[in-house]
Amino acid sequence: MKAKELREKTKPELNKFLQDGREKLRQFRFDLAAGKVKNVREIRQTKKDIARIQTLLKQIQ
Repeated sequence: MKAKELREKTKPELNKFLQDGREKLRQFRFDLAAGKVKNVREIRQTKKDIARIQTLLKQIQ
């Protein structure tokens, strides 16, 4: 998700996206260990999305 799109969201929505992203990353880690992940780049993109959300939440405070 783009930073511009994230800036339009409210703080509770950002927290929800952050929680979902962390859960998605957790699931990727389990799938990677099991050998089920086909697109490893998706893990990198999820990490970047989490970082963007955290940055925006920090700026809002």
